[in-house]
Amino acid sequence: MAHYKTEQDDWLIVYLKYLLFVFNFFFWVGGAAVLAVGIWTLVEKSGYLSVLASSTFAASAYILIFAGALVMVTGFLGFGAILREQKGCLSTYFCLLLIIFLVELVAGVLAHVYYRRLSDELKQHLNQTLAENYGQPGATQITASVDRLQQDFKCCGSNSSADWQHSTYILSREAEGRRVPDSCCKTVVTRCGQRAHPSNIYKVEGGCLTKLEQFLADHLLLMGAVGIGVACLQICGMVLTCCLHRRLQRHFY
Repeated sequence: MAHYKTEQDDWLIVYLKYLLFVFNFFFWVGGAAVLAVGIWTLVEKSGYLSVLASSTFAASAYILIFAGALVMVTGFLGFGAILREQKGCLSTYFCLLLIIFLVELVAGVLAHVYYRRLSDELKQHLNQTLAENYGQPGATQITASVDRLQQDFKCCGSNSSADWQHSTYILSREAEGRRVPDSCCKTVVTRCGQRAHPSNIYKVEGGCLTKLEQFLADHLLLMGAVGIGVACLQICGMVLTCCLHRRLQRHFY
Protein backbone atom coordinates (compact mmCIF):
# COMPACT_ATOMS: atom_id res chain seq x y z
CA MET A 1 0.00 0.00 0.00
CA ALA A 2 2.85 2.36 0.90
CA HIS A 3 4.58 1.46 -2.37
CA TYR A 4 1.40 2.26 -4.30
CA LYS A 5 1.10 5.60 -2.52
CA THR A 6 4.70 6.45 -3.37
CA GLU A 7 4.10 5.67 -7.04
CA GLN A 8 0.95 7.78 -6.97
CA ASP A 9 2.86 10.69 -5.43
CA ASP A 10 5.57 10.33 -8.09
CA TRP A 11 2.93 10.43 -10.84
CA LEU A 12 1.28 13.52 -9.33
CA ILE A 13 4.63 15.30 -9.04
CA VAL A 14 5.45 14.58 -12.70
CA TYR A 15 1.95 15.71 -13.73
CA LEU A 16 2.25 18.95 -11.74
CA LYS A 17 5.71 19.58 -13.17
CA TYR A 18 4.41 19.32 -16.74
CA LEU A 19 1.45 21.58 -15.96
CA LEU A 20 3.69 24.15 -14.30
CA PHE A 21 6.16 23.96 -17.18
CA VAL A 22 3.40 24.66 -19.72
CA PHE A 23 2.05 27.47 -17.53
CA ASN A 24 5.52 28.97 -17.17
CA PHE A 25 5.98 29.02 -20.95
CA PHE A 26 2.74 30.95 -21.49
CA PHE A 27 3.61 33.14 -18.50
CA TRP A 28 6.95 34.02 -20.11
CA VAL A 29 5.24 34.79 -23.43
CA GLY A 30 2.73 36.96 -21.53
CA GLY A 31 5.61 38.83 -19.91
CA ALA A 32 7.11 39.50 -23.33
CA ALA A 33 3.72 40.85 -24.46
CA VAL A 34 3.44 43.12 -21.41
CA LEU A 35 6.98 44.42 -21.99
CA ALA A 36 6.27 45.01 -25.69
CA VAL A 37 3.04 46.93 -25.00
CA GLY A 38 4.76 49.14 -22.42
CA ILE A 39 7.74 49.94 -24.66
CA TRP A 40 5.49 50.53 -27.70
CA THR A 41 3.32 52.94 -25.72
CA LEU A 42 6.29 55.02 -24.61
CA VAL A 43 8.42 54.92 -27.77
CA GLU A 44 5.78 55.06 -30.48
CA LYS A 45 3.26 57.31 -28.73
CA SER A 46 5.47 59.41 -26.44
CA GLY A 47 4.91 62.42 -28.68
CA TYR A 48 1.46 62.91 -27.14
CA LEU A 49 2.48 62.61 -23.47
CA SER A 50 3.58 66.23 -23.03
CA VAL A 51 0.04 67.49 -23.80
CA LEU A 52 -1.32 65.60 -20.78
CA ALA A 53 -1.64 67.30 -17.40
CA SER A 54 -0.55 64.29 -15.35
CA SER A 55 2.06 61.57 -15.78
CA THR A 56 -0.32 58.74 -14.84
CA PHE A 57 -0.51 57.40 -18.39
CA ALA A 58 3.29 57.28 -18.68
CA ALA A 59 3.57 55.81 -15.17
CA SER A 60 1.25 52.94 -16.13
CA ALA A 61 3.43 52.21 -19.16
CA TYR A 62 6.64 52.26 -17.06
CA ILE A 63 5.06 49.87 -14.56
CA LEU A 64 4.11 47.53 -17.41
CA ILE A 65 7.70 47.59 -18.68
CA PHE A 66 9.03 46.81 -15.20
CA ALA A 67 6.46 44.04 -14.70
CA GLY A 68 7.12 42.54 -18.14
CA ALA A 69 10.89 42.43 -17.57
CA LEU A 70 10.37 40.90 -14.13
CA VAL A 71 7.99 38.30 -15.59
CA MET A 72 10.59 37.22 -18.16
CA VAL A 73 13.33 36.91 -15.52
CA THR A 74 10.93 35.05 -13.24
CA GLY A 75 10.01 32.73 -16.11
CA PHE A 76 13.63 31.63 -16.46
CA LEU A 77 13.81 31.08 -12.71
CA GLY A 78 10.62 29.05 -12.92
CA PHE A 79 12.06 26.71 -15.55
CA GLY A 80 15.08 26.08 -13.32
CA ALA A 81 12.93 25.52 -10.23
CA ILE A 82 10.69 23.03 -12.04
CA LEU A 83 13.58 21.01 -13.48
CA ARG A 84 15.55 20.88 -10.22
CA GLU A 85 12.52 20.25 -7.99
CA GLN A 86 14.07 22.43 -5.27
CA LYS A 87 11.58 23.66 -2.69
CA GLY A 88 13.64 26.82 -2.02
CA CYS A 89 13.57 27.80 -5.70
CA LEU A 90 9.85 27.08 -5.86
CA SER A 91 9.27 29.31 -2.81
CA THR A 92 11.27 32.12 -4.44
CA TYR A 93 9.34 31.62 -7.67
CA PHE A 94 6.04 31.87 -5.79
CA CYS A 95 7.13 35.10 -4.02
CA LEU A 96 8.14 36.69 -7.33
CA LEU A 97 4.78 35.73 -8.85
CA LEU A 98 3.06 37.42 -5.93
CA ILE A 99 5.19 40.58 -6.29
CA ILE A 100 4.45 40.78 -10.02
CA PHE A 101 0.75 40.31 -9.34
CA LEU A 102 0.81 43.24 -6.89
CA VAL A 103 2.76 45.43 -9.36
CA GLU A 104 0.24 44.72 -12.10
CA LEU A 105 -2.59 45.39 -9.67
CA VAL A 106 -1.13 48.85 -8.99
CA ALA A 107 -0.80 49.50 -12.74
CA GLY A 108 -4.40 48.40 -13.24
CA VAL A 109 -5.67 50.71 -10.50
CA LEU A 110 -3.72 53.65 -11.96
CA ALA A 111 -5.09 52.95 -15.44
CA HIS A 112 -8.66 52.68 -14.11
CA VAL A 113 -8.40 55.92 -12.10
CA TYR A 114 -6.87 57.77 -15.04
CA TYR A 115 -9.52 56.41 -17.41
CA ARG A 116 -12.28 57.87 -15.23
CA ARG A 117 -10.80 61.37 -15.18
CA LEU A 118 -9.34 61.31 -18.70
CA SER A 119 -12.06 63.37 -20.38
CA ASP A 120 -12.03 66.18 -17.81
CA GLU A 121 -8.25 66.42 -17.86
CA LEU A 122 -8.07 66.63 -21.63
CA LYS A 123 -10.81 69.27 -21.85
CA GLN A 124 -9.07 71.51 -19.34
CA HIS A 125 -5.45 70.96 -20.29
CA LEU A 126 -5.57 70.69 -24.09
CA ASN A 127 -7.40 74.01 -24.47
CA GLN A 128 -4.89 75.68 -22.16
CA THR A 129 -1.93 74.12 -23.98
CA LEU A 130 -3.12 75.33 -27.37
CA ALA A 131 -3.99 78.81 -26.11
CA GLU A 132 -1.05 79.56 -23.82
CA ASN A 133 1.88 77.20 -24.46
CA TYR A 134 2.01 76.45 -28.17
CA GLY A 135 4.84 78.20 -30.00
CA GLN A 136 6.18 79.86 -26.85
CA PRO A 137 9.85 80.04 -25.83
CA GLY A 138 10.81 77.07 -23.67
CA ALA A 139 7.81 75.03 -24.85
CA THR A 140 9.46 73.34 -27.84
CA GLN A 141 8.42 69.85 -26.75
CA ILE A 142 4.79 70.86 -26.26
CA THR A 143 4.74 72.59 -29.66
CA ALA A 144 6.17 69.49 -31.35
CA SER A 145 3.62 67.28 -29.54
CA VAL A 146 0.67 69.41 -30.68
CA ASP A 147 2.00 69.48 -34.25
CA ARG A 148 2.36 65.70 -34.30
CA LEU A 149 -1.05 65.28 -32.69
CA GLN A 150 -2.80 67.37 -35.35
CA GLN A 151 -1.02 65.64 -38.21
CA ASP A 152 -1.44 62.09 -36.92
CA PHE A 153 -5.13 62.47 -36.09
CA LYS A 154 -5.92 64.80 -39.00
CA CYS A 155 -7.50 67.37 -36.71
CA CYS A 156 -7.14 71.06 -35.89
CA GLY A 157 -7.62 72.68 -32.49
CA SER A 158 -9.09 71.20 -29.35
CA ASN A 159 -12.75 71.22 -30.45
CA SER A 160 -12.38 72.92 -33.83
CA SER A 161 -9.97 75.11 -35.80
CA ALA A 162 -11.68 78.16 -34.24
CA ASP A 163 -9.88 77.40 -30.96
CA TRP A 164 -6.69 78.85 -32.46
CA GLN A 165 -8.21 82.33 -32.90
CA HIS A 166 -7.46 83.20 -29.26
CA SER A 167 -4.09 81.47 -29.12
CA THR A 168 -1.10 83.50 -27.90
CA TYR A 169 0.92 82.16 -30.83
CA ILE A 170 -1.62 83.10 -33.54
CA LEU A 171 -1.97 86.60 -32.05
CA SER A 172 1.81 87.10 -31.97
CA ARG A 173 4.17 88.35 -34.68
CA GLU A 174 5.79 84.92 -34.91
CA ALA A 175 2.60 83.58 -36.55
CA GLU A 176 3.28 85.81 -39.58
CA GLY A 177 -0.39 86.10 -40.41
CA ARG A 178 -1.25 82.45 -39.89
CA ARG A 179 -4.82 81.76 -38.79
CA VAL A 180 -3.88 78.25 -37.62
CA PRO A 181 -0.52 76.47 -37.22
CA ASP A 182 0.90 74.83 -40.33
CA SER A 183 0.35 71.40 -38.73
CA CYS A 184 -3.40 71.92 -39.29
CA CYS A 185 -2.86 71.76 -43.04
CA LYS A 186 -3.71 68.69 -45.05
CA THR A 187 -0.49 69.20 -46.98
CA VAL A 188 2.08 70.90 -44.77
CA VAL A 189 4.15 73.64 -46.40
CA THR A 190 5.56 76.82 -44.89
CA ARG A 191 2.83 79.34 -43.96
CA CYS A 192 0.06 77.11 -45.27
CA GLY A 193 -1.86 78.03 -42.09
CA GLN A 194 -2.56 81.48 -43.50
CA ARG A 195 -5.49 80.09 -45.49
CA ALA A 196 -8.03 78.55 -43.08
CA HIS A 197 -10.28 76.95 -45.69
CA PRO A 198 -11.75 73.41 -45.39
CA SER A 199 -9.95 72.41 -48.57
CA ASN A 200 -6.64 73.38 -46.96
CA ILE A 201 -6.94 72.54 -43.24
CA TYR A 202 -8.62 69.85 -41.15
CA LYS A 203 -11.67 71.98 -40.42
CA VAL A 204 -14.62 69.76 -41.27
CA GLU A 205 -13.09 66.70 -39.54
CA GLY A 206 -13.40 68.37 -36.13
CA GLY A 207 -11.02 68.90 -33.24
CA CYS A 208 -8.37 66.74 -31.59
CA LEU A 209 -9.99 66.34 -28.17
CA THR A 210 -12.35 63.47 -29.02
CA LYS A 211 -9.75 61.65 -31.12
CA LEU A 212 -7.02 61.90 -28.49
CA GLU A 213 -9.45 60.81 -25.77
CA GLN A 214 -10.44 57.73 -27.78
CA PHE A 215 -6.81 56.94 -28.55
CA LEU A 216 -5.79 57.08 -24.87
CA ALA A 217 -8.87 55.12 -23.78
CA ASP A 218 -8.07 52.35 -26.29
CA HIS A 219 -4.48 52.17 -25.02
CA LEU A 220 -5.59 52.02 -21.40
CA LEU A 221 -8.01 49.20 -22.24
CA LEU A 222 -5.23 47.36 -24.09
CA MET A 223 -2.86 47.71 -21.13
CA GLY A 224 -5.61 46.58 -18.79
CA ALA A 225 -6.51 43.55 -20.93
CA VAL A 226 -2.88 42.42 -21.17
CA GLY A 227 -2.40 42.93 -17.44
CA ILE A 228 -5.55 40.96 -16.56
CA GLY A 229 -4.51 38.11 -18.86
CA VAL A 230 -1.08 37.79 -17.27
CA ALA A 231 -2.58 38.17 -13.77
CA CYS A 232 -4.90 35.20 -14.44
CA LEU A 233 -1.90 33.16 -15.51
CA GLN A 234 -0.11 34.18 -12.32
CA ILE A 235 -2.97 32.96 -10.12
CA CYS A 236 -2.85 29.58 -11.89
CA GLY A 237 0.91 29.53 -11.49
CA MET A 238 0.79 30.29 -7.77
CA VAL A 239 -1.76 27.51 -7.22
CA LEU A 240 0.31 24.99 -9.20
CA THR A 241 3.51 26.07 -7.42
CA CYS A 242 1.90 25.58 -4.01
CA CYS A 243 0.61 22.13 -5.01
CA LEU A 244 4.01 21.04 -6.32
CA HIS A 245 5.78 22.44 -3.24
CA ARG A 246 3.45 20.51 -0.90
CA ARG A 247 3.78 17.30 -2.90
CA LEU A 248 7.57 17.54 -2.79
CA GLN A 249 7.41 18.04 0.99
CA ARG A 250 5.23 14.94 1.42
CA HIS A 251 7.42 12.96 -0.95
CA PHE A 252 10.72 13.67 0.79
CA TYR A 253 9.56 13.80 4.39
